[in-house]
Amino acid sequence: MLGIIVKIISNNYTIKHNDDYFECKARGRFRNDNITPLVGDKVIFDQDMKLILDILPRDNQLIRPSVSNINQALIVMSVKEPDFDFYMLDKLLLIISFNQIKPIICLTKMDLLTFKEKRKVNKYRKYYQKIGYLVFTNQQIRKLKTIFKDKITVLTGPSGVGKSTLLNKLDVNLKLQTGVISKALKKGKHTTRHVELFSLYEGLIADTPGFTSLELTNMTKEDVRKNMIEFDKYKDQCRYRNCFHLKGSNCQIREMVNKGQILESRYQNYQKFIKEIEEIKKW
Repeated sequence: MLGIIVKIISNNYTIKHNDDYFECKARGRFRNDNITPLVGDKVIFDQDMKLILDILPRDNQLIRPSVSNINQALIVMSVKEPDFDFYMLDKLLLIISFNQIKPIICLTKMDLLTFKEKRKVNKYRKYYQKIGYLVFTNQQIRKLKTIFKDKITVLTGPSGVGKSTLLNKLDVNLKLQTGVISKALKKGKHTTRHVELFSLYEGLIADTPGFTSLELTNMTKEDVRKNMIEFDKYKDQCRYRNCFHLKGSNCQIREMVNKGQILESRYQNYQKFIKEIEEIKKW
């Protein structure tokens, strides 16, 4: 039968077929062929032998978290405790877009902000919406519920931002474990230990272990420029052919940054990503 892997613990694979679930093992040849089954894989399995026979070609896959065939990624970022992390958000947006997955942003802990802080966050929120991203807050639960139908969604973001809490708000029956913020480190504690797909509003969603580091190993400088929306959108306006917008006083992108048309933090992160690519290439 055809099914989808929704959970992996050790060498045990939980496969969903329609509304039924089967516990299976993987064939030994996968190990010999250096193939690792992932959550999200569409598989052919034998329900009597409780064995995965074949893995269908993947549309895409992420390395960390290890999940495949994702349609969209819901990036959860807190605005306080821990503070909003522009670098992490932009890096997640970059890597997710590079993997041909639609990114959606959800901001949490808005209730912890002062009026002044909320105005500042809303300014950034409007910028990301203006350049083409869907942006929600965890107070917009009714709107969030509409994005999951017929999609496989990965829920991702740093530790402690409220990913499992958000899932519990979306479906109280999930009762996922949530953690607290370490006061000393101002970082969250990992509460999700494995990747698992849950049925949610006629789709599937993955709650993934939180993480704080990402690599750009498989990217080029061109990939960075292409997958940061506004840099790709305005590249033809630049006076220099094939410009990476790093030097030159007449670079149009740099002028747009100076005029406030492109967010300063986005440009700074873009420079960091290009530098990371160059360092990886040297290494």
